[in-house]
Amino acid sequence: MTKLTLGAVLRAWRHRTDPADLGLPGAEAERRTPGLRRAELARLAGVSPEYVKRLEQDRARPSIDVVRSLARALRATHDEYGMLARLAGHTLPPGGTVPRQITEGVQRLAARLGDVPLAVYDATWTLLTANRAWAALLGDPAALTGRDRNVLWQIFTSENIQVRMTDWERHERSLVADLRDATHRYPDDAELNDLVGALLATGGRFARLWDQPAVARHGGQRKTVSNPLVGDVTLDCDVLTVHDVDLRLVILTVTPDTTDAVKLATLTGRHQPIVPGPPLNGPAMPEVIQPP
Repeated sequence: MTKLTLGAVLRAWRHRTDPADLGLPGAEAERRTPGLRRAELARLAGVSPEYVKRLEQDRARPSIDVVRSLARALRATHDEYGMLARLAGHTLPPGGTVPRQITEGVQRLAARLGDVPLAVYDATWTLLTANRAWAALLGDPAALTGRDRNVLWQIFTSENIQVRMTDWERHERSLVADLRDATHRYPDDAELNDLVGALLATGGRFARLWDQPAVARHGGQRKTVSNPLVGDVTLDCDVLTVHDVDLRLVILTVTPDTTDAVKLATLTGRHQPIVPGPPLNGPAMPEVIQPP
């Protein structure tokens, strides 16, 4: 019997993945083999094509972070992620850790709402994936790695925030309270504990809010996003929770028949482009929205 290896699984799952589902060119005339190219998987997972080649040849052992990124890029289920981790030599704790795999239902929902900016976060407010409309409005999420994918890390360590809202203090307070709640639900999650420790080490606003015994669940509110092509876009933000896997779906919508609707349609390819105006006032903006 042929032994199942990490490389064999990665090759098989790369070939089964439809590039169109990930917003990549999928014309058969342009592809000699089905599925993702190595370079495409590498970009989605945040590694080099040469490293993917070494993995598929079983000449490298990926870290658990890389395993998670590969599983996310390949649309692996929770059970498939577990198998991938075991083949890479990692033992996953039986409980007490934050779920970080996206269910097939959530994947389909993100794909079907192609014109509506949608992102998926875990219980720590770390970005797992986003659809094409989100990327058009807020930048390519694949460009973010490590803690830069976390909402709280960006808010409390970055000077460049892409979003404005009327009650920013409430926004920060509810996010911190939500993160504190996650530490009670997932006390054995090492990444979560490291994140909190690093945020507390920054001092300032996060440390003050962490010491307050506030209880809150982070939700959405109206916000304005600054986009370099179309300028300011005001949207309503709704946060939906998938309870079984503790995921957060952040959905941004605009009021129909408004300038904001035209701007969003321009970005998602459903309207003639708007000619860019003069540079926006204010600080430079990061590639992806973090806060949701």
